[in-house]
Amino acid sequence: VQVVESGGGLVQAGGSLRLSCAVSGRTFSNVAMAWFRQAPGKEREFVAGISRTSGRTSFTDSVKGRFTISRDNAKNTAYLHMNSLKPEDTAVYYCAAAAAFYSENIPLSGGGYDYWGRGTQVTVSS
Repeated sequence: VQVVESGGGLVQAGGSLRLSCAVSGRTFSNVAMAWFRQAPGKEREFVAGISRTSGRTSFTDSVKGRFTISRDNAKNTAYLHMNSLKPEDTAVYYCAAAAAFYSENIPLSGGGYDYWGRGTQVTVSS
């Protein structure tokens, strides 16, 4: 299974970015997807997740109202739409996939995910 993120970069505060996560080697409609991030000197944290059928989403409090998550099962791709970016959003963002047969569960901890990408850097300048 391959998980590959793209779309990171440098953006000014208040700007927007869209991260993409392409998954191959696994039936995409049977996995929950999530984005985590890790800033320098900090622990990795859950940012957003989406269930396998898009029926449920979950966000950490600090991004609610600014970030949205979506997926296109026909393209085997998940997306993180980030708006009103702040310098504190600067981090390496990781995409993760969790096996979720017949479940709409979204694991909130990294241990609940089976497959991970290598990460993409997001830097928000003030």
